[in-house]
Amino acid sequence: MGRRQTMIAILGLLALASWPAWAQTTVTVRVGAFPNITHAQAMVGKANGTFEKSLGSGVKIEWKTFNAGPAAIEALFAGALDMAYIGPNPTISGYIRSNGEAVRVIAGAASGAAALVVRNDAGIQKPADFHGKRVASPQLGNTQDVALRSWMRANGLKSTDKGGDVQIIPLANPDQLTLFLKKELDAAWAPEPWATRLIREGNGRLFLDERTLWPGGQFICANLIVSPRFLRDHPDVVKNWLRAHVELTEWINSHPDDAKKILNSQIQKETGKALPDAVLQESFSRLQVTYDPLRNSLLTSARAAFDAGFLGRQTPDLTNLHDLSLLNQVLLEKGKKIIQ
Repeated sequence: MGRRQTMIAILGLLALASWPAWAQTTVTVRVGAFPNITHAQAMVGKANGTFEKSLGSGVKIEWKTFNAGPAAIEALFAGALDMAYIGPNPTISGYIRSNGEAVRVIAGAASGAAALVVRNDAGIQKPADFHGKRVASPQLGNTQDVALRSWMRANGLKSTDKGGDVQIIPLANPDQLTLFLKKELDAAWAPEPWATRLIREGNGRLFLDERTLWPGGQFICANLIVSPRFLRDHPDVVKNWLRAHVELTEWINSHPDDAKKILNSQIQKETGKALPDAVLQESFSRLQVTYDPLRNSLLTSARAAFDAGFLGRQTPDLTNLHDLSLLNQVLLEKGKKIIQ
């Protein structure tokens, strides 16, 4: 090799050595989401590439599909997940179980989308009619289970495990529909789109839209959470994700028909079956897509979970559960009101 070639090689090595480390590596962000209407930003953004555009070529997204919040929390604990779209009660439980070390809420995702549905021929017209009935929730201690137990206490009803006569049966949503049709279940507190399916396919009737129980009809049903370690190590990635999340929220709300088509197409892609249009339209009517985490509603849910005996013997301290600093930076950049 001549002197000229040697000098070129040396200069090339020096250039590589001086290149910033972050430019030599690709950051991977592992994100969990459910193929459900309450994770609309994740489904639409996954379908149209919004997140990839916002994060840039230096970041790789690994999507991980979950069907239950506790499974996503376990993946977060195991270091197999960095961010997730998830319901409030698994969020609260994960935060408490990890002593605040594993979970931070960085934005909201959806509000509403839950209802108490009764079987048309179950003889239920008022709260007192629930005495002696069989009522389902999706999972013991999950968001709808806690809401059901809180509503029962407020109406003087007790479950059989608390000395009362209302049998609460934790049951997966598809099984709820099956038992409605067999007349082996009288009612269910269900998330959308299952509440609508119970009405349209299971001879059910809307008894209570949960939104009527909350100030302004708003309560959080899905959050965006992140591992504090990933938030600390990659704040730029998280901020860019939040920027895309806010943009998707606004686009979905301003283009609902187009958004529902993309959402349903993604659900079909991931589950093999799209929602019937009537189910999609009705269930979406009880849902609000939002980036506001509706902090007060989550804290209220936490108190209800504690009262139901799901969060230990001491009132949980959720002071540091929310970190909205990056979300508010994004909102300020867009000229929008920050969230306290």
